[in-house]
Amino acid sequence: MTSSRAAAGSVPRKPLMSTTQIMLMNFGFFGIQYSFGMQQTAVNPIYQFLGASPESLPILNLAGPVTGLLIQPLIGALSDRTWSDRWGRRKPYFLLGAVGCSICLFLFPFVSAVWMAVLLLWLLDASNNTAMEPFRAFIADKLPDSQLARGFLTQSFFTGLGITLANLSLFVFQKIITGGTAAGIPYWVFGSFMLGAVCSIASVLVTVLSTKEIPPTPAELELLRSESKGFLSSVSEIGAAIREMPVGLRKLSLVYLFQWYAMNIYWQYVTLAAADTAWGTHDPHSQAYQEAVAWTGVINGTYNIVTFCCAFGLVALAKKIGPRYVHSVCLILAALGLAAFPMMPNKEMLLVPIVGLGIAWASIMGVPYIMAVRMIPKERYGVYMGIINMMIVIPMLIQTLSFGWVYSHVLSSSPGNALRLAAGCLFVAAVLMQWINVKKDGAPDLVDTRTA
Repeated sequence: MTSSRAAAGSVPRKPLMSTTQIMLMNFGFFGIQYSFGMQQTAVNPIYQFLGASPESLPILNLAGPVTGLLIQPLIGALSDRTWSDRWGRRKPYFLLGAVGCSICLFLFPFVSAVWMAVLLLWLLDASNNTAMEPFRAFIADKLPDSQLARGFLTQSFFTGLGITLANLSLFVFQKIITGGTAAGIPYWVFGSFMLGAVCSIASVLVTVLSTKEIPPTPAELELLRSESKGFLSSVSEIGAAIREMPVGLRKLSLVYLFQWYAMNIYWQYVTLAAADTAWGTHDPHSQAYQEAVAWTGVINGTYNIVTFCCAFGLVALAKKIGPRYVHSVCLILAALGLAAFPMMPNKEMLLVPIVGLGIAWASIMGVPYIMAVRMIPKERYGVYMGIINMMIVIPMLIQTLSFGWVYSHVLSSSPGNALRLAAGCLFVAAVLMQWINVKKDGAPDLVDTRTA
């Protein structure tokens, strides 16, 4: 099956795209990442507003790794086998995920119990994963090798922009909206979630309406129509792709084990670390803790501002010195920042070490994909992008299931120690990155057939 699909898709058909075209095709990533920004910054404080303990936060975030593990590979396999003359290959999944995100974001601030928040998080994360995976494959579908770095790092740019808006909205709305629900949810949280509901669907519509997908050749279309498109067939395709995974991707999975374990720690405990470091409080019902939640929005917004400011600069660096060196240096900068975070004397100084994480986040969201897409056949972009996401969510699942015990029994229930452990994991990932050897340059440029 694989060889026949490769033969059918062997003719190069990818024209170079202008910067504007690349920006438009990635604009939907902005809304998806706004939604992820709300998950990263607002969901864990909501759990605590509703009475959840710090030790329970990892297990309450089980939705992220589980839905990513199950949904992204399946959506990837399904989208590889999809074609509609009206809707295309990836666009139906963009739209389905964006609608789900908007509905869940709208409903989230109305929760009145932890179980309600957990249920909505599962639905929200499932929707995010449905929309996000095809966006990765969309880049590989549309762009020639010479523009892959720009394409994936444009997604990093919109990642930073979307999450920045999500986080800064928390800070701004806290200043202008007062009061709260009977369940303890501040009304200022509503503003951020409602804005996200609009951004999720609107930004995806921009991409859907502005960017056409490349239609399959007659041979590819005949093959797509002859293949089974059922659930079991997609599961079988995922299994086959895992068995045939290139060696470089297997090595990347070890880097991801430490990288994403660390990132999950950060997202779960940054608010607690900020509250402990700058406000000296652990009480989720105190005014000081609410200020820490809003300031965490500024912290996360700061690192994402850094992300979209440096994303395009990493394109040039990746081409000049190679993506693995760029990624290692970026991870080391993040490790140094997280190690220093608990030692900062006040809330303003917390913004200084987080710059390193912002540089690393730009690399995390783009550079490894530059390497990965050069290792996989074009006819399997979707399924392998889903498998790469499995490499992300399995470490997150391990962290979710293990870290509650580690936090209580090894780290003395200290959020500062949690961030120090995350820093150590990022440093290990940086070292392991040098184990991967992928050529610096892609295939020669195709003929530039852009229209004015």
